Amino acid sequence: MTEAATSSESTVAKRGRTATGKVVSNKMNKSITVLVERREKHPVYGKYVTKSSKLHAHDESNECQEGDIVTIREVRPISKSKTWALVSIDERAAEV
Repeated sequence: MTEAATSSESTVAKRGRTATGKVVSNKMNKSITVLVERREKHPVYGKYVTKSSKLHAHDESNECQEGDIVTIREVRPISKSKTWALVSIDERAAEV
């Protein structure tokens, strides 16, 4: 394998998990709370159940508003509860 191919594979592996969700709080400085919902099949009954997680993410420029749909990426721990960082704002919330 060439050195270039090895370096590109290692950068892909280091990118980490990504998640898409809705911003439910932006009251902290440089931080947002993102609600990530997923549908899982119940192990016994087979019915699909909606499960959710609230993740704290780092928003360096305080650009997110409540209701925005965002993509976040897993990063090294930034604080006690923040291990995710904002990648992009996919959809802005409707202005009222």
